[in-house]
Amino acid sequence: MAATGVVYASVEEFLKQCEQSGDAAYGALRSVLARLEDPTTRSQARIFLSDLQKRFATKEASDHCFKTYHFRIEDIFFDQYEGYQGRKKLTMMVIPSIFVPEDWSFTFYEGINRHPDSIFKDRTVSELGCGNGWISIAIAEKWLPLKVYGLDINPRAVKISRINLYLNALDENGQPVYDEEKKTLLDRVEFHESDLLSYCRDHEIQLERIVGCIPQILNPNPDAMSKIITENASEEFLYSLSNYCALQGFVEDQFGLGLIARAVEEGISVIKPNGIMIFNMGGRPGQGVCKRLFERRGFRVTRLWQTKILQAADTDISALVEIEKNSPHRFEFFMGLSGDQPICARTAWAYGKAGGSISHALSVYSCQLRHPSQVKIIFEFLKNGFKEISSSLDLSFDDDSVADEKIPFLAYLASTLKQNSYFPYEPPSGSKRFRSLVAGFMKKYHHVPLTANNVVIFPSRNVAIENALRLCSPRLAIVDEHLTRHLPRQWLTSLAIEKNAVTGDTSEDTLTVIEAPRQSDLMIELIKKLKPQVVVTGIAAFEAVTSSAFVNLLEATREIGSHLFIDISDQFELSSLPGSIGVLKYLAGNTLPSHTAIICGLVKNKVYPDLEVAFVISEEESLFSALSKTVELLEGNTSRISQYYYGCIFHELLAFQLADRHPVTQRNRENVKSEDMMGFASSTIPVLSNAELSIDGAENGSLIHMDSDQSFLPIPSSIKASIFESFARQNMTESETNVTPSIKQFVSRNYGFPTDNSAEIIYAENSTALFDKLVLCCIKEGGTLCFPAGSNGNYVSAAKFLQASIVIVPTNVNEGFKLTEKTLSGVLETAKNPWVYISGPTVNPTGSLYSNDEMQEVLGTCAKYGARVIIDTSFSGLEFDYEGWGGWNLHRCLSELSSSCKPSFCVSLFGGLSLKMLNGVLRFGFLILNEPVLIDIFYTFPGLSRPHSTVRYAIKKLLGLMEQQSADLYDATIEHTRKLKSRYKSLKEALEKCGWDVLDSSAGVSVVAKPSAYLDKIIKLKISSDESHENATTDIKIDDSNIRTAMLKATGLCINSGSWTGIPGYCRFNIALEENEFKKTLDCIAKFKELVLN
Repeated sequence: MAATGVVYASVEEFLKQCEQSGDAAYGALRSVLARLEDPTTRSQARIFLSDLQKRFATKEASDHCFKTYHFRIEDIFFDQYEGYQGRKKLTMMVIPSIFVPEDWSFTFYEGINRHPDSIFKDRTVSELGCGNGWISIAIAEKWLPLKVYGLDINPRAVKISRINLYLNALDENGQPVYDEEKKTLLDRVEFHESDLLSYCRDHEIQLERIVGCIPQILNPNPDAMSKIITENASEEFLYSLSNYCALQGFVEDQFGLGLIARAVEEGISVIKPNGIMIFNMGGRPGQGVCKRLFERRGFRVTRLWQTKILQAADTDISALVEIEKNSPHRFEFFMGLSGDQPICARTAWAYGKAGGSISHALSVYSCQLRHPSQVKIIFEFLKNGFKEISSSLDLSFDDDSVADEKIPFLAYLASTLKQNSYFPYEPPSGSKRFRSLVAGFMKKYHHVPLTANNVVIFPSRNVAIENALRLCSPRLAIVDEHLTRHLPRQWLTSLAIEKNAVTGDTSEDTLTVIEAPRQSDLMIELIKKLKPQVVVTGIAAFEAVTSSAFVNLLEATREIGSHLFIDISDQFELSSLPGSIGVLKYLAGNTLPSHTAIICGLVKNKVYPDLEVAFVISEEESLFSALSKTVELLEGNTSRISQYYYGCIFHELLAFQLADRHPVTQRNRENVKSEDMMGFASSTIPVLSNAELSIDGAENGSLIHMDSDQSFLPIPSSIKASIFESFARQNMTESETNVTPSIKQFVSRNYGFPTDNSAEIIYAENSTALFDKLVLCCIKEGGTLCFPAGSNGNYVSAAKFLQASIVIVPTNVNEGFKLTEKTLSGVLETAKNPWVYISGPTVNPTGSLYSNDEMQEVLGTCAKYGARVIIDTSFSGLEFDYEGWGGWNLHRCLSELSSSCKPSFCVSLFGGLSLKMLNGVLRFGFLILNEPVLIDIFYTFPGLSRPHSTVRYAIKKLLGLMEQQSADLYDATIEHTRKLKSRYKSLKEALEKCGWDVLDSSAGVSVVAKPSAYLDKIIKLKISSDESHENATTDIKIDDSNIRTAMLKATGLCINSGSWTGIPGYCRFNIALEENEFKKTLDCIAKFKELVLN
């Protein structure tokens, strides 16, 4: 036969062709394969191979054939490893350019045999790096799988494997060999050229078993591995594919395991649930390193077999010597097969050069994914642009319960980050999904029929307790001694109760907290004697199982008209078999009384210590509403990712259960309404009623939120990568989460703000909480908080809620509603202990920019009157029209003022990085204090929800990328500012066309405009969405107080009116919306014009 398929006249003619060269021999063998693949010539071609093998029947003759004719046909004997047919050998051909069966592959086969016979029966199997195909054929012969795909990157190996398939599928006479199922090996085995599993991926083949015997030594010449692999490549190059691997971009590259790491990750995408991977692993890197390769990718690992083999003489280990030179890692070799003390690569290299034989351990590992579906999702996410963070992934766990929590969460996080280009609006009361899951858990496991509208989410239990107390602002509260550690110090040291007892005055603003033991009888005794307006307590462990203690507390507080907040954190278990809780037993049969709420902090997780979220349950609508507004004013939004994490746990506990199997239990209802009980503080109710806070879309259809400070623009991939990496990591060091150096550099670069060693930097989950603590500091100093007209409406409302003394500093449209020396001086002359709030460089909500000179003038005025200054940078960093602006350098200005200012003058700077980092999910606030007295006062208010270590890790990484001007983050910033500028122009054009006066904006996410053409105009609005009143309407005359309501009811567009902006007549619009949402806003504005003006 010839390469064209012509039949050779004799074996001698064929051998003459092969003798010319290895390439010529390969050409001749390809011709044989062509005839084997043709059914009409198959039998003759197989007989020809039989004659060829008989020509070289002995070991010596076979070796001569290989050396002279560049091929060999030999038998591999199984001995005790008999197949179902009883076949004891396979007949195999090899050529010099492919992997020759040796100890490495024989040990691998021995390891496979450690599995029970059922492992491959009727399964779909793939072998990676099949070489001449003998293991694929042996698996098919012994275990009768459904299909075996033998894959190799070496095209010559694939061709020889196919020849070997025919050598064993047909007998020496060219007749098919059938197994017990009447199939031949041709029915069970296929060989394909493939870079690892690319063939299976491209053909969407799902596998049940993946086996692999893959190179583990780094190629000493990496450039050589970059050659295009073809069957015409040199024999030396093709053979090197079986011994060496190039760098693959994995952390395991440093151990020569990068190719196996890539094989495992590719395998994850094509293996079926409950599938098994079996790999041969040379023990040179050390057994721990080998196992970790699999474990950190979510596998359970079993070592099937281990032995020692001699290091192949043609394998150059100098690359491993180089790795040892540049790292602390030591590889593991042995002196000969009998050596039991490991030696490093350098010693092994020297010993081998001196003529000694070196060996290494060889192990066969069987691996199975813990959570196959979730791990697939994680790696699908990583391969789509996030491969660089795969080295941080660690799914190895000593405790299965930890794996059961972390892996599903990472899968959910990966899925969410992959699917969402931005994060949609969520109400401050908490994600609707998370609140529904909490309610669902209560219903399923504790038989308490709650809804999402009975649940409010807080950052932590401590924050929930403090906010509840501020909402009620009682003269006297009794609080469980276990729950007072994070309350303001002055509440715990106040003697106001003593003063009021003497004078009979109940108007004292100071809140006094009395600590009490958790035991219910002692607590009730105190309640009866002291008659507090609020009681906050847990239930002692010995009383928690029954509801008696809770019922007694209910009766005691109801009798005196006191609010009761019961903490069940210590008893609450996120488990499919939760322990009994007496409070929830009571709620299963009775509605929660209107004067009572349940508090529960979720912190008892094993995966992310101190990652906390809390929920408060109330079945009284007014209390639910008041708590929702309180958390919005004082905390902003609770961490979305914290809600994701606990939401995953709740979901896992609910997902397997059938819906509504049991009818809802009819519960007893109390007759006492909340109005008959002690109300909320008289100072807080007007604030909550008048503040323009969020509108829940669940009750108003699909709303467009232009009344939010959040960005809904696309999130850059580097942000997503940092978020995912922070949660995927394990055992982060303190230096990896220490953001202080990065924050100092950020503040210095962007604002020129001094951060010397005396500066105190404080962190919180968001900037809103930090601002509120500063307000409390102002109050404690007896200060007056001075807001420019045209400030963040939520901040102004929060200050009122906290009962700060407030003065509004006049501003005017000609100055972009910024502070000037003249207007500021007029206020500071009469203000007592002034504290001046400044939003800058970007003014929120107007979008104006303070220049450095303007700030110097404002700060100079403040210094003259000894004012304390709060600079809020939360809304800065997205300047889109900054020509001639020049940025800030506050250090020089403050240095000049330090010698001439009054002693009380100081400047504090705080901000958040959400907008600067172009996302609405990663929340982080920082505050820099330079005044020792102020630092001491600040720490008397300890109830601050701190950012979790995962957030600090992500923030530090992103600040580093910003400093390096990372392409993705830098380009995204440019794109976002370009888009905001375009949005501003589009919105301005649409508003002006519809009769609005628009203020010029240069930065930020907000635009303000005055509805000049609409004032005093009449609009007809539907009175109710009730079907019985479908056509009922009412006429409303539009003014500054109702335009928000009119716009909302008429179009579904949420904006803020002048009562929020602090500028009479001017409304606020958020332009950082998702693209389609922004287009809808333009339609809403046009629709509103038609309804009112036409």
